[in-house]
Amino acid sequence: MPQQLPKFSGTGVALITPFKPDFSVDYPALGRVIDYVITGGVDYIVSLGTTGEAITLSGQECREVLDYTIAHVNRRVPIVAGFFGGNYTERLETSIRNYNFDGVDAIMSSSPAYSKPPQEGIYQHYMRVADASSVPVIIYNVPGRTSSNVLPETLLRLSEDSENFAAVKEASGKLEQAVEILKHCREDFAVLSGDDPLTPAMIALGAHGGISVIANALPSHFSRMVRAALNEDFVTARKLNFDLLDIHPLLYVEGNPVGIKAAVSMLGLCRNYLRVPLVPLTEPRRETLRKLLSLVPDFEL
Repeated sequence: MPQQLPKFSGTGVALITPFKPDFSVDYPALGRVIDYVITGGVDYIVSLGTTGEAITLSGQECREVLDYTIAHVNRRVPIVAGFFGGNYTERLETSIRNYNFDGVDAIMSSSPAYSKPPQEGIYQHYMRVADASSVPVIIYNVPGRTSSNVLPETLLRLSEDSENFAAVKEASGKLEQAVEILKHCREDFAVLSGDDPLTPAMIALGAHGGISVIANALPSHFSRMVRAALNEDFVTARKLNFDLLDIHPLLYVEGNPVGIKAAVSMLGLCRNYLRVPLVPLTEPRRETLRKLLSLVPDFEL
């Protein structure tokens, strides 16, 4: 393991938001999921991200979910809050500048979607976010959702021009892009995998961990895999990764967090409700997912 890892290294979990049958937030279930992933060994929690269905929550609900998470975590692990501003940078900037971040250790934000800005526009957007934020910023590069890739040269420029950028969640799926960032980035800047199956490979190339979806259901397994990779025990990391490999596609085949909510509900931690336009995982995929989960060593449904 490197002598000193950057902040937000290891395993972060992109936490789900459980709902009741009336589609209101199920706070007791959220508490159970939080306790489960912390006991499972995750290093920090990411609240109100894509997996948390934040785009279906009102502003008040987002605030309440985050407040509950802060109180329930009770400083056991750091908390990262998702902040996604669509296409209007000024509105996002104003929201961040006026937000109470007590109990929040960082924010994570993706680049603007739909408008597909050029690299200079992405740079200016993120610089305004960093200037507005009183806590560190994790850049979320997810071109599959935003339709605009934050290129390595833009990412490196951002990390050099503001120390408030703490990390990148790199979900482009391009290992060569991660390598270029790793070669040139600041030593205290974390490069994190945003694609669960690629996490050990990225760590082998120098990355510092990952922000995971599957860790909602398998926090111990995923965290052990990340720790093994960081300790350069790639025989163990590879085996643990192979254990999960067939499960990953079912988590995304009908959209995220459709698959992971089905998996967590199978554990009895929450019920399998999502807000439209997302709907529960269809049969027979749900039964296939249950069978594959039951095959994971040392894991019981």
